[in-house]
Amino acid sequence: MDENLARSLRLLLVTDDRFMVDDEPVARIAAAVRGGVTAVQLRLKLAREHDFLALARRLVSELPVPVLINDRLDIALASGAAGVHLGTDDLAPRLARAVVPAGFIVGASVGSPDEVPRGASADYWGIGPLRTTLTKTDAGPALGWDAAGNLLSQSGKRPCVLIGGVLPADVAEALNRGYAGVAVASGILGAADTGAAAAAYRTTG
Repeated sequence: MDENLARSLRLLLVTDDRFMVDDEPVARIAAAVRGGVTAVQLRLKLAREHDFLALARRLVSELPVPVLINDRLDIALASGAAGVHLGTDDLAPRLARAVVPAGFIVGASVGSPDEVPRGASADYWGIGPLRTTLTKTDAGPALGWDAAGNLLSQSGKRPCVLIGGVLPADVAEALNRGYAGVAVASGILGAADTGAAAAAYRTTG
């Protein structure tokens, strides 16, 4: 396992359009990083391309942790992000791998056994959803611990994060089962104090 990447994935904050509409979303994300977030995945489905790129560049410039871009390889490369996360309907990881520079991180969503071969070219997997989540309505049915663990067992030596309705109380279990960390959206960004919410995910595992 890539230990440096695994450490970066200990607490992956995933953004969502619902939580990016206030005057200063960067400040809320930065507070979460101070609270213990170790990487940020910028996921925006409704933003205009210009705004998406501008926000990505700002996060890359201002945050002391790796920034990954969800879906948009072009924006990931143009913003200087550390990598890209590709869902099942996005560019195949093997195709992304062919055009990105050395050291660029390629992550993949894996939510069923059918998606395992597609993830073979990725540096890390996001496995889920553990539970039903309102943050990503197309995430598929909840896996539960056993089905998620079956996917984890097929991940080889790549680090994996557990995503989808993950609670602070789940962190210790996830780490004990062999996940590098957890990915969280509303559990942190939906809180009034994002720093305190992030700290709850770091102090329970």
